[in-house]
Amino acid sequence: MKLSSLVRLTISCLLVGVLLSCATVGHPNLADAERFVQQAIDKVSDAQKANNFDMKGHAARARQLMQQAIEEIRLAGQAASGY
Repeated sequence: MKLSSLVRLTISCLLVGVLLSCATVGHPNLADAERFVQQAIDKVSDAQKANNFDMKGHAARARQLMQQAIEEIRLAGQAASGY
C-alpha cells in the first residue's frame, strides 16, 4: 500500500525533528550546555513575569538569542556525530 505524499512528508518532518532533538545524545558536554541554556531561558522567563514583562524588550531578546544558542549546540552535536 502506497502512503500519500502528505503522510510521507509528515513522517519525514517527524524524523528530522527527532534527529535535531537528539543531536546532543552521546555528547555529554553539549547535552549539559543545552540543558543549562534552557534553564537560563526559564529563569529569564521567570524574571519577566516577576517584573510584569517591563524589561524594555531586553529579556525577550535574550531569550531569542539563547534559543538560537540551543539550535547551534544541536548543530554542533550533529556535526560531531557526522550528520
